[in-house]
Amino acid sequence: MGRRASTDHDSGTERPSGHGVAAGDRDHPALVVEGVSKRFGNGVTAVDDVSLTVERGSVVGLLGPNGAGKTTLIKCALGIIIPDTGTVRVLGADLAADRRAAYADVDAMLEGARNDYWRLTVRENLRYFATIHGIDPDSVTERHDRLLDRLGLTERADTPVRELSRGMKQKVSLASVLAGGAELVFLDEPTLGLDVESSRILQRELRRLARDEGLTIVLSSHDMGVIEAVCDRVIMMANGRIVADDTVRKLLSEADRDVIRIASDDIGEKLVTSLEKQFDVRSIDSTDGRTTLEVTAAGSRFYDLMDRLREAGVTIEEVRTVQPELADVFVELTDIETGDAVGGKSS
Repeated sequence: MGRRASTDHDSGTERPSGHGVAAGDRDHPALVVEGVSKRFGNGVTAVDDVSLTVERGSVVGLLGPNGAGKTTLIKCALGIIIPDTGTVRVLGADLAADRRAAYADVDAMLEGARNDYWRLTVRENLRYFATIHGIDPDSVTERHDRLLDRLGLTERADTPVRELSRGMKQKVSLASVLAGGAELVFLDEPTLGLDVESSRILQRELRRLARDEGLTIVLSSHDMGVIEAVCDRVIMMANGRIVADDTVRKLLSEADRDVIRIASDDIGEKLVTSLEKQFDVRSIDSTDGRTTLEVTAAGSRFYDLMDRLREAGVTIEEVRTVQPELADVFVELTDIETGDAVGGKSS
């Protein structure tokens, strides 16, 4: 199960938004993490003095290679793991002082955790999770119908979850998280197992919920396309620390734009070996007799590269600047932090 904290379980009525936070706290950010660190018994520091703020109604992506500390950070924010140092405030409430208030309007879908009851139908799951949030499920029937419709689950609403495909189960997990009207949700790999169209539908719904209903989303994913499409802001982690925190547009604007892609039938292995000694060759692809190289060649180095190819008798079929993608920024920043050569670490 993902973490589903709630209060007022016996109220029997739909709660007003933000019921777990005093009215004066509505101006506080959705999440504030200050100086949080967590070291485990094996001596590994999973999170190292991390501070961040997530404003209400925003969609924030959390990225990092395996072992970067992002999952531990999410669990610290959810109260599943108690940090060694630092503080966490959720929707204006201090986690250490008042856990009940802090998690009254928070929900999560965690990768590797069963987020639904598979013996129940899709609709029964939504009703159940609304109930444990203190909401009369009959009062939010229309909300559930909209969720089912937007996520393409209406036709399977009365089907036991155990009979669904992996992708459909993933959509049910998301619908269950949203069924209780939480203000802040943590989503870990929400598009895992979804086909392209289902992933796009989910992305559109997340953006709509943030825009129209003020939902705050912290999203962790290895799918850079999802992060670029959905997130207002991206936080990148490596070795337990934050190495970047900015909008997607700003991160891309500061990325390396000096990579040139060159394709030719005249580039053989011997020339490639020679070029690798003289230039920063980022990638090599040989298909059907044509070799495509991506080379970092800024300023005068571009002309040096062209001169070298001309000397080798190469006729160039294609030459163009490679537009940076978020994945490139991610690899570059996390590899710099870990001390690896660029491109040498898997995400």
